[in-house]
Amino acid sequence: MAKKLVIVESPAKAKTISRYLGRDYLVKASVGHVRDLPPKELGVDVEQGFRPTYWITRGKGKVIDEIKTAARSAEEIYLATDPDREGEAIAWHVAQAAGLDPTITRRISFHQVTSDAVGQALAQARDLDRDLIDAQQARRVLDRLVGYKISPLLSKAMRKALSAGRVQSVALRLVVERERKIQAFVPVEYWSLEAELQRRVDGKEAFRARLFKIRGEDPELHQCQDVDRILGVLEEATYTVSDVQVGQRRRSPQPPFVTSTLQAAASNRLRLSPKQTMRLAQQLYEGIDLEGERVGLITYMRTDSTHVAPEAQAEARALVQERWGAEYLPSKPPQYRTKAALSQEAHEAIRPTSALRTPEAMRRHLDRRQAALYDLIWQRFIASQMAPALYDTIRVDITAAKDYVFRATGQRLIFAGYLAVYEEDDADEPDEGKQMLPLMAVGEGLDLLGLYPEQHFTQPPPRYSEATLIKELEANGVGRPSTYASIIGVIQDRGYVEKLRGRLAPTALGMVVCDTLVETFTDIVDIGYTAQMEAQLDRVAEGRLGYRQMLEGFYGPFEQELQRAEELVPQAVEKALAVSLPEEVRERACPECGRALQLRLSRAGRFLGCSGYPDCRYTLDLDEQGRPRETETVYAEGETCEKCGGRMQVVTRGRNRFLGCENYPTCRNTRPILSDRIKQLAQQTACPACGHRPLDPKKGRYGEYLHCPKCVQNYSLAKLGLGRGKGKRGGKIEMVDIACPHCGETPLEKREGKYGPYYRCPACKKNTSAKKLETQPDE
Repeated sequence: MAKKLVIVESPAKAKTISRYLGRDYLVKASVGHVRDLPPKELGVDVEQGFRPTYWITRGKGKVIDEIKTAARSAEEIYLATDPDREGEAIAWHVAQAAGLDPTITRRISFHQVTSDAVGQALAQARDLDRDLIDAQQARRVLDRLVGYKISPLLSKAMRKALSAGRVQSVALRLVVERERKIQAFVPVEYWSLEAELQRRVDGKEAFRARLFKIRGEDPELHQCQDVDRILGVLEEATYTVSDVQVGQRRRSPQPPFVTSTLQAAASNRLRLSPKQTMRLAQQLYEGIDLEGERVGLITYMRTDSTHVAPEAQAEARALVQERWGAEYLPSKPPQYRTKAALSQEAHEAIRPTSALRTPEAMRRHLDRRQAALYDLIWQRFIASQMAPALYDTIRVDITAAKDYVFRATGQRLIFAGYLAVYEEDDADEPDEGKQMLPLMAVGEGLDLLGLYPEQHFTQPPPRYSEATLIKELEANGVGRPSTYASIIGVIQDRGYVEKLRGRLAPTALGMVVCDTLVETFTDIVDIGYTAQMEAQLDRVAEGRLGYRQMLEGFYGPFEQELQRAEELVPQAVEKALAVSLPEEVRERACPECGRALQLRLSRAGRFLGCSGYPDCRYTLDLDEQGRPRETETVYAEGETCEKCGGRMQVVTRGRNRFLGCENYPTCRNTRPILSDRIKQLAQQTACPACGHRPLDPKKGRYGEYLHCPKCVQNYSLAKLGLGRGKGKRGGKIEMVDIACPHCGETPLEKREGKYGPYYRCPACKKNTSAKKLETQPDE
């Protein structure tokens, strides 16, 4: 019987650690958090020092019972959850929920899942860190107070279920403000001028130089005419080398990865989202089977520290010397500075647990994406311990017609250094700086081969990608390594932000929510204020600020904002909806009943709806600038209304399209748009029950189907064996005439998954839940 109980977070980590420990140890997994604040109530007693009430997380009762049973016979208990605030809090919650005996319960932590690291941790067991627990608990209570106090106000004013998060709202504000800059951006024309030149001595090597100065000032070439005025002079000018600067440039390696830089590099190089990156890194950290031995391949992946253990540096230096030579080693191991204001705990950087486990050796043990991420981490770490790269550089100034100076720059790699392992992105380095230039002497004449003017326009700032938004949050001190991926995921899951061509753009709903919060809760969405709150949480973790003191300092001003917001939020929502709305649009009356039109919001954007709804269903779609969206009436050929004989027209509501009678609102008859295929099948197919033919083509919530008017039976195409495509087991897949929300392709495959029905696009291969796709836009 095991005498010692070790509790970790994940089953994978438990499986790895159990192989390092003997028979005296039993390893159990808590499978993440086991307790949290109640899901449907505040759960925080503000009057009693912000005392939280915790409930057992749904589905974790069995886990707690197993831990309790194992603890009864244990002589020693070790809480071995992750080495950060979140892990410390999980360890505390497990101890509280399972009623672990504090006299035999100890906390151990390690930054890499290896046999040596676990052994050292056991030798250095300690008590739970109350300061770290309080810091995590304070963050959770802060988020709960903000979410539960603000969300109902937003939902009531918008007449739909909405939510507001503390840090997520700041991330949303960054995305919205960037979008506004893009919308307000006015491109400015400018021109550049390059000269292609050649030495007279040998006449072999041609190169380009850019116009650098005109009469000692920067060129002012705003229009084509500005360039034309000087082309004539330059075409006849004599070109002479006026200055040559030869030197060397050292290019130092970047530090090993931290969470944010790993997510950025994985996004740029591997096209992985932050969430995917962290999931793969978690797998590498918790352990991979290597020929019967289970080993953690990387150190803990939620960190903002660039510190590297001396023994890891020594191992890397030995590998570099053996593989590349002593000249690739710096004289002493490099030390990289960690941003003290952002560093949470004394973690290590993200690195391989052993530099000797090369990507080539590990590739056969990993899947494709795991191998790619491990390769990236290994290369960056090894490169960070290597010598700088060296370049010969040359800068040449060429004078033409006395008043004009052209400049050419070039470089030549003379020692690869760390670039032998890790080639960094050179996007910020101009192309002309990469050209090879011949050696020239001052006073040497050059031949002009051609002048090349080029028109340019200033560009708006790009939308954030997931990685660049995380980088911006980190630069402003907002969020922490353990929260970055969830922040980005939440604002997308709530429908406030969507991904367009790999970039984050706010939805109409997101912009209205952001504008409302900025108007009514200035501090909550202020970047500086949120960063200040993060700094205070750091002080709680360090024991320099008390839990209650920190929350009291926040709640007093926040409560005053809440009282004001009761009246201000509805006005702020109305104001946010009316942003950029022309005056003539605001004053429009319903053309059908004369009542006032009201601004409303759907998934498709803003629109005007009659205040007499549901008696009057008139709507007018608006574009992004708030102008009425002109729509041409399209009539369905050969389709007439069976109730009044009017023509049927195609009506679009968000992503939904259907046929409606032209005599609306007098006649409210509608029917779905049916594909030619279902109409043809209806004529050709007999009812399996009674043999009646033809059947009636229909369309319902789950797509097209056939209806027998005689025996009143409905038949899906799959049931009749008429569905297109093959399922995983060779069966038919039903195809439904619904447009893909991602690429517009139709029809879609209707499938049944673990979490219910969903649609799959055969064109772009993306899945969309049936609930999400079939929800009608708000009136």
